[in-house]
Amino acid sequence: MISSFFDQFSLTVFMGIPLITLALALPWILYPVPQNRCLDSRLLTLQAWAIRQFTHQLFTPINPNGHKWALLLASFLVFLVTLNLLGILPYTFTPTTQLSMNMGFAVPLWLATVLIGVRHQPTHTMAHLLPVGTPVPLIPVLILIETISLFIRPIALGVRLTANLTAGHLLIQLISTAAFYLCFIMPAISALTMILLLLLSILELAVAMIQAYVFVLLVSLYLQESV
Repeated sequence: MISSFFDQFSLTVFMGIPLITLALALPWILYPVPQNRCLDSRLLTLQAWAIRQFTHQLFTPINPNGHKWALLLASFLVFLVTLNLLGILPYTFTPTTQLSMNMGFAVPLWLATVLIGVRHQPTHTMAHLLPVGTPVPLIPVLILIETISLFIRPIALGVRLTANLTAGHLLIQLISTAAFYLCFIMPAISALTMILLLLLSILELAVAMIQAYVFVLLVSLYLQESV
C-alpha cells in the first residue's frame, strides 16, 4: 500500500534494474517500422501523416538552416507523448514526473540552440540581450535581466513539464482514493466522484499530449531565434 501520495513519483529498483530505464526503453518498441518488403499498413500511414503534419507546422516559420532539426524534434515529440500517455496507465511509472530527467532533456536542447546562435549569428544573438532604444542608464540592468531570462529558459521547460504531469497524477490519485472510501458510505456520491475521475482522466490525456507539444514548440522557438 502506498504510504504517501508522492510515493508514486519515487524511483524504484527491481532486481537491481531501475524501472526508469525500462520506462525509457519501452516506447521505442511500440511503434511499427516501415519495411521495404511490404506495403505500409493503416497504422504506418497514420503515423507518417501525423509526423509530417507536426513537422510542417513546427518548421514552416523557421529558417531553412534550422530544418535539419526536424528529425530530432519530431522523434523527441513522439517519445515525450508516449512517455506521458503510458504514465497514465495504472501501476506504471512516469519518467517525465522526474525534474532531474526533464532538466536532462531541456538543458542540452536549449544549450544547443544558444551555441548555434553564437556560432552562426553572434551579433544577432548578442543583440537579444539589449532591446533597441534602451536609455543608457538602464543598459546594465536590462542586460542583466535578459541574461537571467536566457538562463531561466531550460528551468522553465523542465519545471513546466514536471509540474503539470505531477499535478494531474496527484489529482487522479486523490479523487480515486476518495471514490473508493465513499463507495461504502455514500454510493451515490461515489458514483459522481467516479464520473469526475473519468472526465479528469480524459483531461489528463489531453494534458499529456499538449505538454509534450509545448515542450518541443518552445525549443523550436528558441531555435528560430538562433538560425
